Amino acid sequence: MKLLKEKGIFNLTMKQLLRQIVFVILLFSLTSIEAQNNKTDFKGFFEFTNTNWAPANSDRWTGISGVLNRVDFHWYVNKQITFYSGIRTNFNYGSLMADFYPVYKENLLLDNGYADLTFALADKPSYLLYTNIDRINLKWNYKKLELTVGRQRINWGTNLIWNPNDIFNTYNYFNFDYIERPGSDAVHLQYYTGTLSSVQIAAKLDHEKKVTAAAMYKFNYKNYDIQLLGGLMNDDLVIGGGWAGQIKGAGFTGEISYFNNLKNSYFDDQWIASIAANYTFSNQLFLNSSIIYNSLGKTRNVGQQDFFRMINLSPKTLTLSRINWFWELSYPLTPLIKADLSAIVNPYDGSVFFGPSLDFNLTQNLELYTMAQVFTGRTGTEYGGIGQLYYLRLKWSF
Repeated sequence: MKLLKEKGIFNLTMKQLLRQIVFVILLFSLTSIEAQNNKTDFKGFFEFTNTNWAPANSDRWTGISGVLNRVDFHWYVNKQITFYSGIRTNFNYGSLMADFYPVYKENLLLDNGYADLTFALADKPSYLLYTNIDRINLKWNYKKLELTVGRQRINWGTNLIWNPNDIFNTYNYFNFDYIERPGSDAVHLQYYTGTLSSVQIAAKLDHEKKVTAAAMYKFNYKNYDIQLLGGLMNDDLVIGGGWAGQIKGAGFTGEISYFNNLKNSYFDDQWIASIAANYTFSNQLFLNSSIIYNSLGKTRNVGQQDFFRMINLSPKTLTLSRINWFWELSYPLTPLIKADLSAIVNPYDGSVFFGPSLDFNLTQNLELYTMAQVFTGRTGTEYGGIGQLYYLRLKWSF
């Protein structure tokens, strides 16, 4: 015991202890793959990305490239218990890393979970090699009960673009290349009260030791999936609801959330609401439109989005403006090539975002994706002053 104290075993912080426990669990589970081969599922991908940025009001372009590997591992321990881990290893390099060092690096390494599971393996101003464990959890199923403990994604949104109800893992439309989305260190309990109804209770702890905890009731009414939620998001009381259904074949969804700061009466109450509709024609042409309302959003001098800090959002910061309008048009040019054009408009300051893209399925497991993110508007407007970004991604899945 004395030797252990001298070694500092009992001086570990809770976060350090959690990190060590995570590695022990991963090591144990991965060494069990061969012995339990019929009870495991192992998949992932490798991808190469290249991004070039033409900043507004500048003749100098900058860029960044990356090689990313993701591995998802499921271990079906028995009929009731499933272990799941997801690990991302990313090597980023280029002039953009150096131009915005260390801000860009710090954003990539920021882990919003209570347990810091993002690790820098090699770090210089012009490159960064890091690993992030964004999923590691145990799921227990028993009759109508489902309990998940660990790092997980809790998705309470119904819309495709803006999700005021998504208080645990807010979706960022501009971070399009992170399809899986970050996870939360959380406990999630779901009880199915019927075929189309359930009660959910969830709680998470973030890197600042702030708690988000809420309950949701979901049910079906006249072919509409309805959800009602209430709880605490950091320092805010949150009450909200949403729906998902159809009107004459068109998808119709919506969400609304009310936030009231319980610790500081100086902050005004805030309402965030979003309504969306989408429709797929017989020729596979897909139309999607959505509008978001922020009661505390500005109607003049909106201010520019901080592009490098748009990675981590909350439902309260989905837009700086009172209103934003989104639309999207998507069409398969051939069975293997899909074209997409999206836009976000700020009607108050006139700034606009455009996002044209082409998706090529080269083989069953190989995909080529190209996209541009074009931000237009005067400097100081919501989407002005950023410029244009051009992306290329080659992805091989296994």
